[in-house]
Amino acid sequence: MLCLQMAYTQVNDPQQAHYADADNPASVAAGQGVYRSQCARCHGRNLQGQALWQLDDAHRHQRAPAHDASGHTWQHSDEDLYAMVRDGHFPGVARDPTSTMPAYAHVLSDEAMRDVLAFIKSRWGIGLRAAQSTLNPAGRGMPAGAELTDWTLPPTCSSTQQTWRMQPR
Repeated sequence: MLCLQMAYTQVNDPQQAHYADADNPASVAAGQGVYRSQCARCHGRNLQGQALWQLDDAHRHQRAPAHDASGHTWQHSDEDLYAMVRDGHFPGVARDPTSTMPAYAHVLSDEAMRDVLAFIKSRWGIGLRAAQSTLNPAGRGMPAGAELTDWTLPPTCSSTQQTWRMQPR
């Protein structure tokens, strides 16, 4: 049930300014280039993560996680994902000295960081995008037509009910 609790917790922080628009073709295209040049060597060409990234051992923070449906990226708000790219760790969490995630604050512009997140989000199915959008203020990023479509949470979610039909507002 943790998966659903994370996916349906709405954050109402008006300071959240780092929204990544997966419905903006220009942003997604720019982000794809950034991903290929800066992220793919660790997170995989197809967002699949490094081998054994899910293994929970002493080296777990040294392997890059997947950003596709098998990963947990969708369980974080845009603001938290932006901070991870910018700083190499999530806000409010001390940087793990064993992590190999670099900080991109001095490498990429704010726009490039948002673009790469838009690219990642654009590769998710409607269920992941809908669930992740609920973590952003006012559900920002909800895919168009999500309220009219059946969508499924990923198999990595521990929910007993995987398919949801959103009710129109």
